[in-house]
Amino acid sequence: MTAYYQLIQRETDAQGTVTAHYQSTPLAQGAWNEHEQHMAPATGIICAELDQFHPRDSMRIGRISLDILGLIPAGEFKIVTKVIRPGKTIELIESEMSAQGKTCIAARTWRMMTQNSQQMLGLEDQAVDGPDAAPVWEGIRKWPGGFIQSIEARSLGRRAGKGIVWLRTQHEMIEGQPSSDFVRLMGLVDTANGIVPRQDWPFQWGFPNLDLQIHLHRMPSGQWLGLETAQQYGEDGIGLTSSVLHDLHGPFGRSEQILTLRKLAD
Repeated sequence: MTAYYQLIQRETDAQGTVTAHYQSTPLAQGAWNEHEQHMAPATGIICAELDQFHPRDSMRIGRISLDILGLIPAGEFKIVTKVIRPGKTIELIESEMSAQGKTCIAARTWRMMTQNSQQMLGLEDQAVDGPDAAPVWEGIRKWPGGFIQSIEARSLGRRAGKGIVWLRTQHEMIEGQPSSDFVRLMGLVDTANGIVPRQDWPFQWGFPNLDLQIHLHRMPSGQWLGLETAQQYGEDGIGLTSSVLHDLHGPFGRSEQILTLRKLAD
């Protein structure tokens, strides 16, 4: 197995809406349920569709907002992508991933005009040591599922609730197609929710995320994604996982995941 997904068919209608049909492979298998896809590669395949959706040299993706409407079934599914707010300087794109007759992910993406703003460059997030300085972290393999087993992890230091982990995958997103750096790294971001849990294994509480928000102040590059992550649990059953996103050149954005805390059966 060399890729997370197999493309079955893609078509574009007269209005420019693109419908792509896919089949997931075992590499995309989730961690909470063996019959579902992991949100990380599901994000990656949506980003693969966005990557080739009527590209414009003068614009790039600045934000991707994904809401998880339910279990993401393994097997066949489709992604429908269309522009819902066209414009010369900003446009809003909608992508819906559906399987077994139900929408499982609803995503909205802002694509924004680019221009030279070098004289205004200013960052507050600081670079962290890269993966070469970090030992391999096999602890991530406590999580079940084909996706987690498909990635390499290195940790610069972790504790319950906070830490830095570098991730990469050697697998393409779509069989027979090379993945762009953007697609490869976006397909790893959702893993943030599982790298610094605030409890020991085996977990007493589940903490699945209901969304994934990604903001990019620049486009990422390379094969390594660095997650500088903090996880917080509230007192009323709701939590939050927050990450500064890094590549080998430094920070390039941030992600947020809202969590529903669920007591697991003994």
